[in-house]
Amino acid sequence: SLGESSFDDWESVVSQVRDETMPPADEAQPTADERKRLIEWYQSILRETEPHPGFHRPRRLSAHEYRNTLHSVFGFPLEVAVIEAEQTDAETSLVMKLLPTDPPGPSGFKNDTSANPLTRVVWEQYSYLIDNALDRLFGDRRDALRAIIGPVGTELTPQQARTVIVTFAERVFRRRVSDADLAEALDAIASADPDNRESTVRAELKTMLLSPRFLYRGLMMETQSSESRFPRVDDFELAQRLSYFLWADMPDQELLRLASESRLSEESVLRAQVKRMLASPKSRSLAEHLCLEWFSLDEIDHVSNNPPVRDALKSQPLDFLHDLFTQDRLLTELIVSERTFINPHTAKFYPGDRSQMTGYKRSKGIEIERVANQSITLEKTKDHRGGLLTMPGVLAMNRGPILRGTWMLERILGERLPEPPANVGSIPPRAPGEDRSFRERFEIHRANRACAVCHDKLDPLGFALQHYGNEGSYLPLGRVGKKRKNEKTADPDPATLDASGALPSGERFADFSELRQILVTSRREQVVRNIVERTLAYALCRKLTLQDRATIDNMVLRLNRPDATYGDLIHLITECLPFRHTAFRETTP
Repeated sequence: SLGESSFDDWESVVSQVRDETMPPADEAQPTADERKRLIEWYQSILRETEPHPGFHRPRRLSAHEYRNTLHSVFGFPLEVAVIEAEQTDAETSLVMKLLPTDPPGPSGFKNDTSANPLTRVVWEQYSYLIDNALDRLFGDRRDALRAIIGPVGTELTPQQARTVIVTFAERVFRRRVSDADLAEALDAIASADPDNRESTVRAELKTMLLSPRFLYRGLMMETQSSESRFPRVDDFELAQRLSYFLWADMPDQELLRLASESRLSEESVLRAQVKRMLASPKSRSLAEHLCLEWFSLDEIDHVSNNPPVRDALKSQPLDFLHDLFTQDRLLTELIVSERTFINPHTAKFYPGDRSQMTGYKRSKGIEIERVANQSITLEKTKDHRGGLLTMPGVLAMNRGPILRGTWMLERILGERLPEPPANVGSIPPRAPGEDRSFRERFEIHRANRACAVCHDKLDPLGFALQHYGNEGSYLPLGRVGKKRKNEKTADPDPATLDASGALPSGERFADFSELRQILVTSRREQVVRNIVERTLAYALCRKLTLQDRATIDNMVLRLNRPDATYGDLIHLITECLPFRHTAFRETTP
């Protein structure tokens, strides 16, 4: 059998044996039958592996989860005053300015904080942020405090102090708490002098907000009886798993109410809550965290030095992906879609269809400004636009066939490429008088068998996008390539471009339009599997393991159909074994 620690190694081994990238070309090679037997043995091991929900491990809130949760606990955001010009970007969240940036965890996502230690510096920043929030809560205006206890005088009454403690405890611990759980805090405020009652409440609140039970998820989880040998998580834990998956925030009052009634785990109730949560503005977090990290969309920040233009190029795919996940759109619309989002800065990429936009009038005295996107239906540009892959920001952040092919192979098809050889070199520039095209010169570069194995996969994908220029413009035949201001290289002459290719499977295409049809038909299962694996890893906040394979395979089987939607995907995830159940490691005395 395969252990957890060796799963990744065996995945790599079998993948390279299947693709004939290993053993090295100068070593003895297995026969076709030997390769087949190794692959069949591995697949049999996978089939025999029992599904497992994963062992329970508390996880610290990521920086953006902590920011959102603190906002929900207090009822107001912690922000800094920034004088922001129209041409600049500035971070206004005090939390995000002070806390260190979370690195991607083993899952590839920043909400996987399993390898992110709680350092003394972070602890001190937490303390400062809590003091800042408490200063505002008990400050002169006291708006948030009045929302909890009603009219408040110069001193808190004993009942008001108790109400503050109980209300905040349920928010901080994200579950109902009993008087016994709060006995120490309630005794402290009951015995406090009137002059010290407010400072005592403040001290007790800070203790709660710096406790591991607030900073970490799962420390207070209880389990319920289950028909399987893996217990179900309690409804409050389920509420947290739902809210941090769909909102990157703590559960709201409705989720907590249903959890306290032990109704959230009922199938009809759970489905209704997922639908409600996807309709909330908070569901934007799926695009801004899951999708932004999945597709590396932060790379668009390097495309333009003009903030409104950069914002337009980046907000287009984010609005599109938000629409896919929250409007129950087809899984295949990631690749082929007749719906997109544009504003005056991106409208030039959609001639003929941009007339659908409503009128835009620039603000007086502002030369260029950020503008919200509008939804349009692709009609005259649908043969070369539509879906994520042909958006100008995505194309511009991946210039050239190598970057575009690699990005598509890894982010869309879910394949992992090994590191290139150290002596791979670069593609030689066109020599004076040389008549070879870029693609012909590239064929010479990839003559090395060690390079060609990977290039056989990525090159057809990258060259299929040859009719899209460096900034994402479509280059129809007959247009002469031009070098634009601040461009290091000119767009090629479309007449010299060859966007045809063949996949390693032998499937051939004449251009990108034909390639994307292959992606949503014969390659649909591979695309769907990648969508499932990426979204599930984000939802579970951990790297997927061998024991998740059965769950993944079941989801892919149910979603590999033309009418499958992102709503179907989300419901399957929120109802699956690792999302609803847990396991505990045995401890020895």
